[in-house]
Amino acid sequence: MKTFKMLSIGLVEEESIINFPLEDGIIINQENSYRSWVLEMLMDLSHEERFKQMMDSGKIYDVKVVISYPENEPATFEVGIYGVKKIGDHISVLMKGTLKRARRKYAETLLSELLEDGLEGEQLLTRFESDMRSRPVLRKDEAKQ
Repeated sequence: MKTFKMLSIGLVEEESIINFPLEDGIIINQENSYRSWVLEMLMDLSHEERFKQMMDSGKIYDVKVVISYPENEPATFEVGIYGVKKIGDHISVLMKGTLKRARRKYAETLLSELLEDGLEGEQLLTRFESDMRSRPVLRKDEAKQ
């Protein structure tokens, strides 16, 4: 098994990503034949009801996770929620799932889409920097869903 620091997590909902601020997080590659991963995060208690409802639904969710370094591209996982536990003023959320697909060219694809939209110069640079931080779902990815 290999463990990594989880820096951020965003829940993919249709055409947007809902980011949840983390107090702490860890992600574990179980390195088994199922290619399964375990994600555990500590977050503010205010998110408890939402994650309990998600867990009770039994659905599989796509999440985008930044691992180890803020500059890393988010990795997309398909996960189920297996536990929501109150710990003081926080909750611990336990997810299990698989890596959806390797994605290495987010920046190139984003730039291509912004150019297709007719952006140029300072406007292109400003939007590119903003979108690299917020990581919107790309049209190319929407078509695959």
